[in-house]
Amino acid sequence: MVSRADREILRAEIRSRGGKLNAADRENLLKPYLPDPAELASSSSSSSPPRRSRASTSSSQRRQKPRKKPVRTFLKSQLHHLTYAITHIVFGIVVRLLQAYHAIVDRVFAIVYHHHRTPELIRKDVRGLKRLPQHLSVILTLQKEDDALSVLMDEVAELAAWSTCAGIAQLSVYEKSGVLKSCIPALHEIISTKLASYFGTPSQQPSLQLFAPHHPVHGNAPDPKSESPSLTLLLLSSTDGRETIVDLTKTLAEMSQHGKLAPEDITPELVDAEISEITTLPLQAGSDGRASNTLKPEPDLLLVFGPFLKLDGYPPWQIRLTEMYCTGDRSHGMTGYGEAVEYQGFMRGLWHYAGAQMRFGR
Repeated sequence: MVSRADREILRAEIRSRGGKLNAADRENLLKPYLPDPAELASSSSSSSPPRRSRASTSSSQRRQKPRKKPVRTFLKSQLHHLTYAITHIVFGIVVRLLQAYHAIVDRVFAIVYHHHRTPELIRKDVRGLKRLPQHLSVILTLQKEDDALSVLMDEVAELAAWSTCAGIAQLSVYEKSGVLKSCIPALHEIISTKLASYFGTPSQQPSLQLFAPHHPVHGNAPDPKSESPSLTLLLLSSTDGRETIVDLTKTLAEMSQHGKLAPEDITPELVDAEISEITTLPLQAGSDGRASNTLKPEPDLLLVFGPFLKLDGYPPWQIRLTEMYCTGDRSHGMTGYGEAVEYQGFMRGLWHYAGAQMRFGR
């Protein structure tokens, strides 16, 4: 920029001449403040890269492009496919060998530990166990065949007979649809017939009590003076699970809104007591005139006859401290025995429970 002193000189020069400056005078006046053209040329030449010809640029780009290797790419992909196939075949063989091994073991157990509908053999099988469950629970599934209901009731009858012979006095059977609850009298008759085939004469047969939540009890209370075993059988379905807790919540809320129940009175103890009534055997008078109600609300062992452990809507408050065992997780998929209710699966569940460590949260 032009300094103030130069501006004053410029104005004085313009006044003295009495007119405007021409181009030469203006150039001479600004020449000291302009950069040297030689320096501009040298700096521009040093900063700008050297220009290449179009031919040299295209040739360098062609040299920089990677060369295609179709043979190597093909061999690499085939190597990956071969490795995957070998791994899949090896694992498939190992899985099939394990399934075959467990299927053979199950068949051997089925022959060695066959009960032959003899209570003495079943008692012999469980005699060496450290402990037995007082309350056994089983999850069964209704199949899609035409005779599925009759097969299901026969499985329940077999489980009832095995439990009675093993000394398990309480058995609960869970079936999601609840179809067993609609045929309790027929099921009671089938179980009685099955027990007769195991124990023989009516005097040696165990007493049977069969009931379901909100259903009457079928059977008589056991005689305390009698030495014959007894069995209490409970039928459960999905309606006894989440739907029950929802209905209980609605009932308590309505009672609180109408002033029949104070909000501070709704405690975990009250909810637990209301839920426990679902699986509580209604009081019945025995032969001595006393009320009989000895059902343990929570099962000690839960058996799942299926390919994998699936509770399928089982009431969650019933299995807080329950040991669980799945009988079909090993042999299923090879022979189809995983979903069948068989004696060796029943025994494996008892063996598992006898060897389990009961820490109870510690």
